[in-house]
Amino acid sequence: MAMSSDKIKALLLKAFPDAQIELKDLAGDDDHFEATITTKSFCGKTRIQQHQMVYAALEGHMGTSLHALSLKTQALVE
Repeated sequence: MAMSSDKIKALLLKAFPDAQIELKDLAGDDDHFEATITTKSFCGKTRIQQHQMVYAALEGHMGTSLHALSLKTQALVE
């Protein structure tokens, strides 16, 4: 079962309330997405740590109802 972009965005905003999120459905199948996420939560974190935080925010959906997610993450610097 696929996962809607609205559900993905809701999970990400739950974990990162200040995030700026751009989400694209790459194949039009609710199964292959590209996400660009910018949040203060990523400050001081390595790229690997940032991606781990995103996967944790998806609450186990990665690899099950969400097949592919290309990530671009960056810290929000004010």
